[in-house]
Amino acid sequence: MRFSSDMALTQQEVLRILMKARDRIAAAAWVVVHDAQLAEDIFQNVVIKTMTKEVEFDVDGAVLSWAFVTARREGIDWLRRQKKEVVILDVEIMELFEREWLTESQREDSRSEALRACLRQLPRKSAELLRLRYFEGLACSRIAERLETRIDAIYKRLSRLHQSLKDCVEKRLGDPEVLEA
Repeated sequence: MRFSSDMALTQQEVLRILMKARDRIAAAAWVVVHDAQLAEDIFQNVVIKTMTKEVEFDVDGAVLSWAFVTARREGIDWLRRQKKEVVILDVEIMELFEREWLTESQREDSRSEALRACLRQLPRKSAELLRLRYFEGLACSRIAERLETRIDAIYKRLSRLHQSLKDCVEKRLGDPEVLEA
């Protein structure tokens, strides 16, 4: 089975998407079964189904939509097997939840892409400072030693970089033409 027509996401990409939305998918199951542990089990079943079935996805939204529907159906099936009354929210309400969750996911993806674009525009020295601090995990005092500068200068540069990146991301998110650049 295939969702969309472009190039399929890898299993690793699909798994990343599912794990990022873990709480929301489990919540979709919880709305049906009203049991947190069971909702977690259902989430795990959704992941297993995604990894073992012949299902391919081309976009994040298709993965999430499929996962929400599958989690809900798994919950309903479990209730039927237990011969418990199936108490679920109206389909319209569930669709509202799913749309909101998908919209939230798209906002997070847009924000991440905007940040990546802003990081690519940084001068080499600024990018190096961020790499040392956040990717190598060096303390500011250690960075100051390595760059042979004062620690307060490192703090000031990081503060300016944070503000610059924040402004850049906000500009990109607020201007659709900038997002395409």
